[in-house]
Order: sequence, then C-alpha cells, then structure tokens
Amino acid sequence: MTEPGRYAIPKQLEPPSDSAHINTKSKQANMENVKRLRSDWRYPTTLLCIYGFFSTVKPLEPFLIPFLTGKDKNLTTEQVNSQIFPVWTYSYLSVLVPVFLLTDWLRYKPVVVLQCVMLFITTALLRWTESVPAMQAMQFCYGVATASEVAYFSYIYSVVDLKRYRKATSYSRSVQLLGYTVGSVLGQLLVSFNLMSYNNILVFTLVLTAIALITSCFLPMPKRSMFFHRKDSGERASTEGTKRQRDGSEDKENDLERSSTSLGDKDDQEQGVDEDDESDENKGAKSCSQVVVGLWRDFRRCYSSRQLLYWSVWWAMATCGYNQTVNYVQVLWEHVQPSQNFSIYNGGVEATSNLLSAATAYGIGFTDVRWEQWGELALGGFSGLGAAALFLMTFTNNIWVCYSTYAIFKCLYMLLITIAMYQIATDLSMERYALVFGANNFGALLLQTIITAVVVDSGGLGLAIVPQFIIYASYFLAISLVFSIRGVFSVCKTQRMKKKQSTVNREQPEICEEYKF
Repeated sequence: MTEPGRYAIPKQLEPPSDSAHINTKSKQANMENVKRLRSDWRYPTTLLCIYGFFSTVKPLEPFLIPFLTGKDKNLTTEQVNSQIFPVWTYSYLSVLVPVFLLTDWLRYKPVVVLQCVMLFITTALLRWTESVPAMQAMQFCYGVATASEVAYFSYIYSVVDLKRYRKATSYSRSVQLLGYTVGSVLGQLLVSFNLMSYNNILVFTLVLTAIALITSCFLPMPKRSMFFHRKDSGERASTEGTKRQRDGSEDKENDLERSSTSLGDKDDQEQGVDEDDESDENKGAKSCSQVVVGLWRDFRRCYSSRQLLYWSVWWAMATCGYNQTVNYVQVLWEHVQPSQNFSIYNGGVEATSNLLSAATAYGIGFTDVRWEQWGELALGGFSGLGAAALFLMTFTNNIWVCYSTYAIFKCLYMLLITIAMYQIATDLSMERYALVFGANNFGALLLQTIITAVVVDSGGLGLAIVPQFIIYASYFLAISLVFSIRGVFSVCKTQRMKKKQSTVNREQPEICEEYKF
C-alpha cells in the first residue's frame, strides 16, 4: 500500500541497484578477459600441445609384438610381419594425398579431431578384437591417423603471428617427443613391475586418447589456410617471391628476406581482415582445381633447384629406410633372443633412443658448419655409419648390442633429417615448405610401399626378418655410396671455384698496375 497522494514507482522502472550494476560490469570484464585469452597465441598453442602430448602417450607401443604374439591375441610372428603390418603402409599411401588436400580445405581443426577419433578406434580394435582381418582394420585406421598428422603440424601456422612461428613450432614438436618418451617410460614401468596387464594398459591409453579428443574440440577454428583459404594479396606476394627466387641473380640472404616478407604480408593482411566479414573470406577461397594447378606449378619451381632436389631425394630415401627399420625392429629383437624375456626392456630402449635423438637434433643448432658445401658429404658419411649399425644389429646374437646399435641408428637419422629440413626450409616460404615436406614424405611412402610389397608382404617374397634387415642395411649402404660420391664431387668443385676466384683476385691488381700512369 502507498501513502495517499503518492504514486508507486513501477517495479520495472526502478533504477538498478548498485550490486546489479557491479555484476553486469564484472560479467563484461570476464567476457573481455575470455576474448583476450582466446585471441592470444598462447591459447591455441597450449591446447595443441596438450592434444599432442596425450595423443602420443602410448605405453603399449614398445611391447606391441609381444602383445600380438602372446596369449592375448595368439597371432604368429609371420602373420604380424607379413599380413598385418603391411596394411599400415598401404593405407597411409592411399589416403595421404586426399587427407593433405582435405586438411587445407577444412582448415585443419576437423582433421585434427579426425586423427584423434582414428587413434581411439585403433586402440579399441587392438583391445577388443583378435582376428587377422580385425587387426588389419586396426592398421588401416592407424594409417589414416598417421596421414592426418599433417593437420597437427600445419594448424599452428594459421592461428599465430609470423613472429611466433619458431616458438609455437618448437613447443608443438617438443611436446610430441615428450609424449612418446613418457609413454615408453610409463610402459616400461607398468610392464616391469607387473602393475597392469597389456589389456588394462590399452584401456588406460583409451582414457588418454579421450582427453586428447576433448581437448581438440576446444581448438579455435582458423580463419585461413595455406592453399584454399589464403588472401589474394598474400598469394601475389608469395608468387612474386617465387619468381625472384627462381631468378638466380640474388643471393641467399635476399631469398630469406623475401620469404619472411611474403609471410609477413600474409600475416599482416589477416590481422586487418574483419572476422565477421564472410564475403572477404569466400572471395579468398579457391576451387580444388585451381589449388591443384597452383600446387603443381609451385612443385615444379621448387624442385627446379638442384640443391633442393638432392636434399629431397635423400630425405625420401632415408625416411623410407628409417620407417621400415622402426616398424619391424621389434620382430628382430624377438628373433635375437627368443628364449629370454628381453622384451620387457623395449620401453626403456625406445625412451633412451628418443631422448638421445632429441639431444642430437638440438645440438645441430649450435654447430657452425657450411652445410651447403659439406652437407652432401655428411649425408653420405653418416648414412654409411647407419648402414654399419644396421648390419651389426642384424648379425649380432647379443640383444644389448642390438639395442645399442638401434639407438645409434636412430640418432644418426635424426641428426641428418634435421640438417636436411633446415637446408630445404632456408629458401622457401611456409607454403612451399609445406608442399615440399608433403612431397618428400609422399616419395618416402611410395618407396616404402614398394619395398613392403616386394620384401615383406606374404603376396611378395615374404622374407624372414633377418633377410629383411640385410636388405635395409644394404639400402642405406647404397644411399651412402651415392651421396658420398656426390659430396666429394661438390667439395672438389667448390675448392676449384675458390682457387679460380683467388687467382682472378690476384691478377686484377697486376692489370691495374700496367695501366697506371
């Protein structure tokens, strides 16, 4: 009731209380903080690192052969070696190119989620199925997951600034290695102390993969990609950089500057685009045929450089041999000591080799070597050491020597692939590096598929594990001979050019003296 002569103020017209006003302000401040956090480069990088870690912690991976050939699955070594493992190579090759294009078209995040789903299905099939066809389906899913890894390595470049590329790349790659190492150590502890059975380890891996899957759903969706959804001005800057790069008149420092400039232009352009402007985004999108034609044109331009071609050939050939060795080395370990349960140390060996490989690759950054002159000779020499390690690994009857030579081989490969990646990336923009990276891996996979079909598959020769590793060691020996000869030729040619130049420099003052008045 109101007093006479006064009117009640309607409730909806009453001024807001101070507490309501404060709550509104705090909500707005919280929303601003969330927006600021999501727009910062640390947010997507952190999420991607969490995803990369939990998706690569696989405690059972070092013990996969004992698990498949043990009482849990009751498969024979011949079935695993000749019928199951080759499916991964075939499926990886068949889906690599479609996944590569789909990754860019869908702008990375959906393919990152797909990768995690495939990893989850792979682990589930490994846990709850037993037959050879089911294990082959498991390997097919794992092949799709492996091909989808290109989305993981490409995603970060579409959501962070150019100046953050190096840090973001370092974090995302390092955390993967950390995940593999933690998984190997964890598997070693669980198996050595009988804390979990193989089947329970797989259930634990499913939980870790589920965490990675949930994390991937929170990744921000990129507004652009390298090929399908890049802006026109960025494309023109990149094209102009390629034309100038093809023109041999400018030195390497200018090439590096052009590469950075083209990326910087692209990044600056993206910052100036309104996120809500869908018409501009559609205008920058390109059809599949246009992208394929552009990729082919860039492919020809990139590989017109002889130096890049030589490094890429080594990359493809060595990666093929490395993948074959890593995929089948557990079968060799089982052959070396079949009567003793040395497989319980597989996790420790993998963890140690991963850490040593990381240290070797990291140390390359502190070496002061002219790799453009000595690189091919290094490729040949160190590939020869890798071949020697493989031969020793194949013919030894001591499992510890086999373990040690495996770690040496892995370190040598990581050393050389780091040098090759650096040399190839020196003169390329990020778009062309992604193209060359994918092309080199496709070449490696194509070679690997041929070797698998001829040497490993039961439909081919179906060789036992020792003859297989003799072929792998001989393969690296052939690589060593080819690149050693090429390296010696390159060094001699460089030395001759230096002598010729020094002779010209000495003669020039004498000529000037003759014409002196």
